Amino acid sequence: MSESRLARNGAPSTNPDLLAVQNSMLDGLGQLSNYFGFSKIMGQLYGALLLSPRPLSLDDLVELLDISKASVSMNLRTLEHMGMVRQVYMRGGRRKYYEAETDFWQIITNILSGREMRDLDRALNVMNVNLERLSAAMPTLSETERQQASLYIERIAQMQALFQFEQQMIAAILSQSDTMAPLASRDAD
Repeated sequence: MSESRLARNGAPSTNPDLLAVQNSMLDGLGQLSNYFGFSKIMGQLYGALLLSPRPLSLDDLVELLDISKASVSMNLRTLEHMGMVRQVYMRGGRRKYYEAETDFWQIITNILSGREMRDLDRALNVMNVNLERLSAAMPTLSETERQQASLYIERIAQMQALFQFEQQMIAAILSQSDTMAPLASRDAD
């Protein structure tokens, strides 16, 4: 990371403690993002915007993180789609500037209601199709094949129950979003 860029952005520049914390946070958020199946760069971009005292442009982020403009642009679009960052207007410039969403409850709600529920629905649909296929095939199977199909049905049903439970948990969390959001913003004040 360029120390001069950090200074121009109003972020820590030469203080070793502030710089170490910033680098640690960017690395940690990158690893966390990767852990949850997103790109490491998405976590770093979010971290850079979260820790910045002002909105940053694509060029600021390219220089700050030392990554390509195409990568910054592509990952920012994904972060925007997830509701984790937003474009902001900066007076007197034609560049696009971005800032991080700091309402963490809103971010969790966006991710759970979007990606997680969609993935669970897709997985449950595949399981339903497979269970139907096995049930329809049962009369034509040999005894050994029926035993194997029965095992498949049992294991798929167990997995299906787990995924349905996860869907209910996410729905319960999302139903609390209206009551939790005011608490989260009150605690931030």
